[in-house]
Amino acid sequence: MRGFGDLEAVVMDRLWSAEQPVTVREILDELSSKRRLAYTTVMTVMDNLYRKGWLTRELDGKAYRYRPVSSRQEYSAGLMREILAGSGDEMATLLQFVDRMTDEEATAIRAALRRRHCVDTTES
Repeated sequence: MRGFGDLEAVVMDRLWSAEQPVTVREILDELSSKRRLAYTTVMTVMDNLYRKGWLTRELDGKAYRYRPVSSRQEYSAGLMREILAGSGDEMATLLQFVDRMTDEEATAIRAALRRRHCVDTTES
């Protein structure tokens, strides 16, 4: 897993925000108000994301409709896992991360760990 390139990130942001699968034209129309892009550029980016496994697509008439394979949160969690694994000292890095959490984030983590512990003990 790796981070997206600049245009890939913008396209994925739009796809994650969409409520339904979208076409290249729909993404291009959304992006054209902020930057000048060619249809083929957006099509290539979306095709690359599809080939990399980040998007699924289905034919709708003559155009494909694309949707993300995973949620923004799943993607972010994967990046966090990768960064933690590459830190050289996962435990020290994790503890540094925890030290920087807000009270609200710490409460959410404690609740998630309690749920995980309950699930782990009932499966044994």
